[in-house]
Amino acid sequence: MPFDLITMGRVGVDLYPEKSGVSLDKVRSFSKFLGGTATNVAVACARYGHKSAVITKVGEDGFGFYVRSALREFGVDDRFVGIDPTLRTPIVFCEIHPPDHFPLLFYREPKAPDMNLTLDELDLDAIRSAQIFWTTGTGLSDEPSRTATLGAIDSRAKKGVTVHDLDYRPMFWERPEEAGEWQRQALSNVTISVGNLEECAVAVGEASPEEMAKRIMSFGVEVAIVKQGPEGVTAYTQEVAVSAPPVKVDVVNGLGAGDAFGGAVCHGLLQGWTWEETITFANAAGAYVAGQLACADAMPDETLVRDLLARD
Repeated sequence: MPFDLITMGRVGVDLYPEKSGVSLDKVRSFSKFLGGTATNVAVACARYGHKSAVITKVGEDGFGFYVRSALREFGVDDRFVGIDPTLRTPIVFCEIHPPDHFPLLFYREPKAPDMNLTLDELDLDAIRSAQIFWTTGTGLSDEPSRTATLGAIDSRAKKGVTVHDLDYRPMFWERPEEAGEWQRQALSNVTISVGNLEECAVAVGEASPEEMAKRIMSFGVEVAIVKQGPEGVTAYTQEVAVSAPPVKVDVVNGLGAGDAFGGAVCHGLLQGWTWEETITFANAAGAYVAGQLACADAMPDETLVRDLLARD
């Protein structure tokens, strides 16, 4: 049976301080969690009962074994998780300073295994048959992952739903202009884009949210979702703009909120909800995870999101 969702991109092991408000030089203990944008989205969607998988790579080390085991525990198919014989599984350290300061320290040198994904090792039949295929901007930041990501997008030929998460991480690029160039190439063959204000500005130039959405849709994108922080989120189509206000929570760690949002968007699409229903639900899912320490480990099921919406 085809997958409901296949994501492609970054994976890592998150090491988060067990005490917030402390700089890394003073942290004495960490908690270990599964992480990485594409990985988190696959986990989030699986929490709603959907058949999901992630295309990525890990090292042949203890952290790599942990990633595959954790994916299976979360109900995510790990058949497309390759093993690089020489590179190590990435780890990510974070400082936690709620409500809006969460600096990251990536250990992905000399190169992360997920950036060594090649086009010839992809199962293009599985990618083409999935109801939703999800890619990320990080996957465009180096070769051979860039060619693999663009080739996978091209193979879909806009069949079904193809989502590109702009996912701009400055430390992975030499210049924002380089990121924008490759992001625009990816946008020309996808149906939905997702990004915050900075990510959209890198892709199509700084402007109002509405104008940036119009520029994104000029590449043939059908729906441009623009996340606007404290102003909420808006999904733009050629005909309408649907917005959802922020959901108030006591923020613990905001890093997984966007991925929870993405997984919930996939859930709404698979359920056939309207964009108003989908954006409202996804916004609440993101808020729920912002109130938790972990990312993948904290992804909610539908009952938890509905409970939060009822309280808001």
